[in-house]
Amino acid sequence: MSLRIGLVYDRFGDAEAPPGAPPDWDAEYEPEETIAALEGAVRELGHRPVRIGNARALLAAMQRGPLALDAAVNIAESYGSRNREAHAPVLLELAGVPCLGSDALALSVSLDKALTKTVVRGEGVRTPDWIVVPAAGPAEVDLAELPFPVFVKPRYEGTAKGIAPSSRCETSGALGREVARQRRLYGQDLIVERFVEGAEFTVGVIGTGAEAEALPVLQRATERTTGIGLHALETAPEASGAAPLAYDVAGVLTPELEADLQRDALAAHRALECADFSRSDFRVDAAGGVWFIEINPLPTFAPDGTFAILAELVGEPYPAFLAGLLARGLARLGVHG
Repeated sequence: MSLRIGLVYDRFGDAEAPPGAPPDWDAEYEPEETIAALEGAVRELGHRPVRIGNARALLAAMQRGPLALDAAVNIAESYGSRNREAHAPVLLELAGVPCLGSDALALSVSLDKALTKTVVRGEGVRTPDWIVVPAAGPAEVDLAELPFPVFVKPRYEGTAKGIAPSSRCETSGALGREVARQRRLYGQDLIVERFVEGAEFTVGVIGTGAEAEALPVLQRATERTTGIGLHALETAPEASGAAPLAYDVAGVLTPELEADLQRDALAAHRALECADFSRSDFRVDAAGGVWFIEINPLPTFAPDGTFAILAELVGEPYPAFLAGLLARGLARLGVHG
């Protein structure tokens, strides 16, 4: 039996910038190609994709009457508080529609970088020491035992939002200026953490709980001067029209290191009770120490994104890879055609 599978997403250009929004407010939204790829994967399974749109569109559809959906795939980022990624799954829960991907609680906890660090550290996963700087108050930060260099980022935003070359700070003066910059743009608590010099890696995970499995590890380039991940700086608003950045790809991904990274990615995925898919980012220091940085349970499924590259690495056409991921999620939910 063919199922009606709703697609809930934030697409570039579908919403106006909210008042006072930072320049990268929609940086985690998706291009049309991502939604089309998910549609293709749903059709590959013999089901009918139904475009819903963002959380506001979902709420409007619910107000018109029953959604008439057998399940939904949620990749909506929404906008606002640290609970923004929970907007769509909460609405789907109220509507009685089973939802692929992590639930509202897992999405809210994992978006909060401080809570995420606390949870994964409790599972024995190493993460750089950090402090939380409140959204208001003096710009001078007492680092206590935290040594320079340090890295500053918004507490409740995605992987690359808010990041600029100035996010890496070598002095108290630079730290105070960066705290002031990010407070002005994002109006929220900040995370200041020890900056780990070294290579950067990302690890995709599919599945849920004991059935989850880690995919091949991908290495990311780092910008040559700051050591910040190139993917973050290339998408920063100030990078528009700038010359290409010089970068390095340091370190060697040995089988032993890959196993360590996959182990910690699985531990984070399970500890935060993520479902169906996630992507975790790591730094590896000069001594080979693995350090968890953050997790994204709403990774992009763009045809040129991380999961498309992973599909190529495991030798599957991308539509078939995505279809298999969705089929696994539908089975978890007990939804069968």
